[in-house]
Amino acid sequence: MYHHLPVGAYTSQDWFDREQRLIFSRTWRFAGLVEDIEGPGHYISVQAGLNNLFIVMGRDHRLRAFHNICRHRGTQLIRAVGKTQKALTCPYHDWTYDLEGNLISVPDETSEFPDGVDKSCLGLKPASVDVWRGMMFVHPDPDAPTLAEWFGEVDPLLGPHKPEELVEYAEGRNSYEIKANWKIVVENYIDVYHLSHLHSNTLHMYDHAKAEYGWKGPHYHFWEPPSAEYAKDHEANLPMPRTIPEPHVGAWVPMLFPGIGIGASEESWNLFIITPLAPDLTRIENRTKLANVSDWAFQKQQWKSWGFWKDFGGAKYRGDDATGEDDPMASGDFTTEDIYACEQQQKSLKSPYLEIGPASVGESPITQHQKAVLAFMQDD
Repeated sequence: MYHHLPVGAYTSQDWFDREQRLIFSRTWRFAGLVEDIEGPGHYISVQAGLNNLFIVMGRDHRLRAFHNICRHRGTQLIRAVGKTQKALTCPYHDWTYDLEGNLISVPDETSEFPDGVDKSCLGLKPASVDVWRGMMFVHPDPDAPTLAEWFGEVDPLLGPHKPEELVEYAEGRNSYEIKANWKIVVENYIDVYHLSHLHSNTLHMYDHAKAEYGWKGPHYHFWEPPSAEYAKDHEANLPMPRTIPEPHVGAWVPMLFPGIGIGASEESWNLFIITPLAPDLTRIENRTKLANVSDWAFQKQQWKSWGFWKDFGGAKYRGDDATGEDDPMASGDFTTEDIYACEQQQKSLKSPYLEIGPASVGESPITQHQKAVLAFMQDD
């Protein structure tokens, strides 16, 4: 037996609440891409466990992070994303802060607060913000270790991509919900064994038997080469222009703890952001970046590879419509297959007859992730 977590870790509200406090409130949280904040006054907020945080660019073009809490009555100051000209004003009583987090205005101060208000000690509570590979992260702790320290030795194993030099593919940005615990979603993501089975007709362009994977701290790294058929005339077979220089080939699919997946290949770079919503509900946000090339170069590569993918790619690439079959396994889409598998597994957790069997070698990453979860949960 390999399972290190009880069933309650996937179903219990109490366990879920403890995870929010002990894991997601104590680790770095992806907030957005650097281009999401274009100039002074632009801001973006994100939930990090029990904490709603926001990043704002100051007049000095410096990024700062704060807890999204007014120091008067605790009202959240801002919405998810937006822009302000010079200041941040609480909607409740109009207490106002500058872009550096200092309290600068209290309405009716003389009449409402006859003893005065010491604004110098009522600035917004700071959090940490750091940028890594063109991605912004926040941490509730203003003295958190840097991202370089957090990711540590896993960094060089995440692929040669430079996402800050790529451009976002707007149509590739989406979000959806999976009716399963966030750990089931992570475990599916890092399960090497299932690649050759659940995705036998959708991810067969890579040689799963030659996958290389492991752990650095709580972070999982993964790389696998293209299959022999895909590798023949590989440059012509790429569906889109290269995002990395030759001779780099393959798929890099790490999972950064606790739930930041990256799916990168020769021709694309993708983010897979996991947000737990409830013990049995998880939201996924996808963002995709491609090579910064002309429309003509993009179309030329697609035309060049069309014949290969028409024959090799399956129903999805041929344009076959399988939606009428109402069968996720006939969708020709590996994401649909994964969602189906995760939700079916979550349903089984309710059965008193559930008993987890032995783990394959390719499922060993699941064991390591569960150990990482336990390490945080026991540090209470």
